[in-house]
Amino acid sequence: MTISKRLGLIAGNGRFPLLVLDAARAQGLEVIVAAIKEEAYPEIDAHGAVAVHWLSLGELSKLIETFQRENVTRAIMAGQVKHKQIFSSIRPDWRLAKLLLSLGTRNTDSLLGAVAKVLADEGITLESSTSLLEPLLARPGVLTKRAPSNQEIKNIEYGRDVARHMAQYDIGQTVVVAEAACVAVEAMEGTDATIERAGEIMRSLEADASTLSRTLTVVKIAKPNQDMRFDVPVIGVKTIEVMHKSSATCLAIDGGKCLLIDGEPIIAAADDAGIAIVAN
Repeated sequence: MTISKRLGLIAGNGRFPLLVLDAARAQGLEVIVAAIKEEAYPEIDAHGAVAVHWLSLGELSKLIETFQRENVTRAIMAGQVKHKQIFSSIRPDWRLAKLLLSLGTRNTDSLLGAVAKVLADEGITLESSTSLLEPLLARPGVLTKRAPSNQEIKNIEYGRDVARHMAQYDIGQTVVVAEAACVAVEAMEGTDATIERAGEIMRSLEADASTLSRTLTVVKIAKPNQDMRFDVPVIGVKTIEVMHKSSATCLAIDGGKCLLIDGEPIIAAADDAGIAIVAN
């Protein structure tokens, strides 16, 4: 069977879609972009796609019609779509409204899984979002010059246990811990906002009354049955900057399942800030 040289790209925010587009073109693929108006960066217009179609987040029918008109039979979904945007800001067309009403649970996994099924029913197969970017997946082990301290290791073990329980319900994938105490958990706000909130909580504690260390450990995991087609854990240089401002000194991620979107500069930024990164 001949594999089509034409690839659809459903682009959310961040650099993830731009990297996928560049990698696809480097492999000789013709890329048709469906850029989400509320999320995608404007510079995607200048990244050499065969065509870029700007669609609103709620226009599922238009997405399908666009890909069918462009003879797209396989696609990749890349880039974040803010969780709160999915469930509050969009104006769904009839097809998406029907899909939303059919959901048993209104979380990201169930919604995107249902969208993937609708696309498949229309002859469009959604593929792994990291299939073209495997070199950017975190390799297992300590990634920075500094390894986690004994206390940070204890924080990681506790944080992973909490995060695994959260992730199975698709609540969030990030937990921030101080001395084996849970300071903040991610809901709809995203990783960076969760870390910032943890930093604010720690700053609000009275220095002479708190028994907790001011330094924080961040644990970000993949879901127990992570679907690599969407909502893959992503870390960038900005995350390291937010950690540094929030007095977070250690980051634990999942090896082979977390995308280091900025590559080596993430490790360099962590080394400069004295932050340890470990992938298990």
